[in-house]
Amino acid sequence: MSDTATQVAVTCPSCSPDAETVHEVLKPDQQATVRCTECGHTHKTRIESERTVETDVIVSQEGESFAATVDVPVNEQVGVGEEFVLETDEAIMLVRITSIELGGDRRVERARGEELGTLWTRAVDNVEVNTTIHPSEKRDESRSVKLQVPGDHEFTVGESEELAGEEFTVVGIHVEDDAAGYERSKLDFDGDTVPAKDVKRLYGEDESSSAWSAW
Repeated sequence: MSDTATQVAVTCPSCSPDAETVHEVLKPDQQATVRCTECGHTHKTRIESERTVETDVIVSQEGESFAATVDVPVNEQVGVGEEFVLETDEAIMLVRITSIELGGDRRVERARGEELGTLWTRAVDNVEVNTTIHPSEKRDESRSVKLQVPGDHEFTVGESEELAGEEFTVVGIHVEDDAAGYERSKLDFDGDTVPAKDVKRLYGEDESSSAWSAW
């Protein structure tokens, strides 16, 4: 799941023959060319390839789901909320881990690669945001719409949005359960900002609306 390493820890025949130091990989190969970051000495060394395990991945995207696989290093720790790039025959996408399943249908928050059964994920590079828009007249009913936006599109409470033919002011944001770094699950203070991939439901108010409670 990790990108190919550009640095490795190996011994240096010049300054550290008995202890590993950080080396920059200049030319990956079975006998790789590396440069010691301590003394600058360039030499060749054998870099052992890390063993991986093929792991099942279930991806949720816009109400649909499909299966794929990913190679995970056996000793790599993965956790709920982490994101990785998934390559399939159809597309390359960024996904977030929402649940980790081990053997016997047991669910955990973190696990090593060799323990994994299935990674449950959702696509977060392009997302569908469930949105409730309150009307300009209280006698009218609120309406629900789905907004298709890039996962890194930011919604800010108190700011206007013009998307999918809708014009509204963001008045509240309900944060996804798998989103990290938020003190509250519901944000409604002016200036509160959340990327679309972290939004569970967005609450808006028609631009012509008077004061209205989002909650």
